[in-house]
Amino acid sequence: MSETEDIRFDDLGLDPKVLKAIKDVGYESPSPIQAEAIPALLTGRHVVGLAQTGTGKTAAFALPILSRIDLSQKTPQVLVLAPTRELALQVSEAFEKYAAQIKGLHVLPVYGGQGYGVQLSALRRGVHVIVGTPGRVMDHLEKGTLDLSELRFVVLDEADEMLNMGFAEDVEQILAGTPDDKQVALFSATMPAQIKRIVKRHAPDATEIQVKSTSTTAANVEQRFLKVGHPQKLDALTRILEVENFDGMIIFVRTKHATEELAERLRARGFSAAAINGDVAQVQRERTVEQLRKSKLDILVATDVAARGLDVPRISHVINHDIPTDTESYVHRIGRTGRAGRSGVAISFVTPRENHLLRAIEKTNRTTLVEMRLPTVSDVNAFRVQKFTEAIGQAMDDSQHALFRDLIEDYERNNDVPALDIAAAIAVLAQDGQPLLLEEMPEPLRTAPKERSNDRGPRSRDRGGFASYRIEVGKRHHVEPRQIVGALANEGGLSREDFGKIDIKPAFSIVELPVDLDPAVLDKLSGTRISGVLINIKPDKFDRGHKRGHSGPAQSPNKSFSSAGGKKPRHKKHP
Repeated sequence: MSETEDIRFDDLGLDPKVLKAIKDVGYESPSPIQAEAIPALLTGRHVVGLAQTGTGKTAAFALPILSRIDLSQKTPQVLVLAPTRELALQVSEAFEKYAAQIKGLHVLPVYGGQGYGVQLSALRRGVHVIVGTPGRVMDHLEKGTLDLSELRFVVLDEADEMLNMGFAEDVEQILAGTPDDKQVALFSATMPAQIKRIVKRHAPDATEIQVKSTSTTAANVEQRFLKVGHPQKLDALTRILEVENFDGMIIFVRTKHATEELAERLRARGFSAAAINGDVAQVQRERTVEQLRKSKLDILVATDVAARGLDVPRISHVINHDIPTDTESYVHRIGRTGRAGRSGVAISFVTPRENHLLRAIEKTNRTTLVEMRLPTVSDVNAFRVQKFTEAIGQAMDDSQHALFRDLIEDYERNNDVPALDIAAAIAVLAQDGQPLLLEEMPEPLRTAPKERSNDRGPRSRDRGGFASYRIEVGKRHHVEPRQIVGALANEGGLSREDFGKIDIKPAFSIVELPVDLDPAVLDKLSGTRISGVLINIKPDKFDRGHKRGHSGPAQSPNKSFSSAGGKKPRHKKHP
């Protein structure tokens, strides 16, 4: 770190227009990966960067590429592949921000869930930079609507995540159709064998850059946990929100339904909260995130998929209302705070049945979460009194203060009531019928020794059971359950809660999805590819539910599959 801290962007050889753009957004000194990657990419070398999210890798490849762009070439020159639409949008926005001084440069995000019309129109007009997910890029290549014959730069961002989601074959096919003399930049948190093969084949003699980290979670994020029973979570959350000094916050839950329900309950309790999930339209999602960014909204309630790639500087706190069932999700979640050197706080609710998840997170991330105590009624009331007195002080400076003072003097004189009693009555009016102080609960909020059966993490569904769907990939395509979950979750905006049993056959697979699955989601999934194969998802025509004591679509109240790997299903396999 000491070798790069005296380096400035001016020293790296970037184009003056790019330099002006990054100075306009306040950047002065490059991060370690930027200081090493930018000079290498400017000289035309392949680069392999090993770095976690939040290290500044987007600028590490975007700045040198923009410095070498040729505006006279109308066919795509740059292709950035990203695992999710959220990351694709984030990278597109970064390119546009860094290219603010390059007039006439066009960037196009390409991802599933967006209509083809917008993308086709942009491609016909001419695009310099394509940022897309592998599935949608493959769609355009098959339709003949995307020309990569004159590509000069290829970037694989979060390459390990792409492969984990089942895009390995898509990535290979895309790379095979690009020019041999292209320049490749690959960024990944880990270097599994598949990525090593890609590097050997497409980026020989690459400059390898490694940003070392002593932990997979940010050191500047304070990590705590609270032991609480499932029925008490809302009251515990409310108390924490009242006493924590937070700016912006993301609260993570497991299901799309839970985002809406919890956001509604928080709004009813006076908090500025909104939900984002896979069902929220992209325009609405962007509007909501912008409200959070501009302090018009304080709390986002989100699922894992919906929050991927979300970067809002004012997020000071992350709360895992439902602790994630795998350690990777935990890292991604708390990575939404404590970015770019800022401090942050992450609080995880842990029920008695979830102690093993807490231990797994601590072991994998080589960290210890500190147990916190639930704020008491006295804590909450002390904070409410403090806010009340601060509000009085602020009102003293209001332009209407003199007017109300005169009105109170008139009331005091005409009704022979002490001014102190009048002030207290006005305070009661301001509370609008709500008590200022919290009353003691009949029983303290403690973790229940025996919780209700619906507190079973990913085994329960709030809105019913599951129906069986057939997809046209199986064992001969070398697919694994995690790849199926990753691809469907990304394209359809699903969470791990939305998956039941997955049974992989030789030539196809049976996947249980919610019985109340939105037709629009099914339509999105119809164009999904796994291992390069169009899955052609459709309801399973065979009645596989009779083995479970009912007819119709197979329903599974005891779903036991999770992408993190869990116990094997206890019910019988599909025939």
